[in-house]
Amino acid sequence: MGKKKGKLRTSGHKAGVRSVSRAVRFAVSHKLEALTLYAFSSENWSRPTQEITALMELFIWALDSEVKTLHQHNVRLSIIGDIRRFNNRIQERIKLAEELTKQNNGLRLNIAANYGGRWDIIQGAKKLAEQVQEGILHPDQITEESLASYLCMQELAPVDLVIRTGGEHRISNFLLWQIAYAEFWFTDILWPDFDEHVFKGALNAFSLRERRYGSVL
Repeated sequence: MGKKKGKLRTSGHKAGVRSVSRAVRFAVSHKLEALTLYAFSSENWSRPTQEITALMELFIWALDSEVKTLHQHNVRLSIIGDIRRFNNRIQERIKLAEELTKQNNGLRLNIAANYGGRWDIIQGAKKLAEQVQEGILHPDQITEESLASYLCMQELAPVDLVIRTGGEHRISNFLLWQIAYAEFWFTDILWPDFDEHVFKGALNAFSLRERRYGSVL
């Protein structure tokens, strides 16, 4: 995003953090059940080392500076993804942030960090395979529900709406299972410029959709 504006890429990331704050405030004020944002995908490790380092420092800063505000607004924070690849400093910050907000029952804010939809499905399948190997589960007993119970955000309802910014029209390995029947809304607006007005426009458009969940009405 930063490149498109003639700035360093990291400047776009910093602006993106401000957009996260705006989106969370909007979601809280409109009493949304859950909001899931992509912070760092499993594919992002292929980016230049300097950019990854800057992203990690920005992630730590955002956790430290925003978690108290989230807690004050009754937001429960969850980091979804394989956090084992992050250094101990980041893992500790994540644990502290989740621990502080775990009793909150307002907005459920999910931040996808080192997350990939394929990874999510594979790690769920591995857990079922372990149960089969241990004789706890028979292969014929594996259902959509049993697999879903081992995926990220299993305690939440399926995703209703996916908002794709920046003129992109692809899923990018994001919540592949959870968005099976979600509605999509696309905008050319870049994420750093995403604000309450744009968010409201997406929700208004969603409210006019006729949802069929794969059936014919």
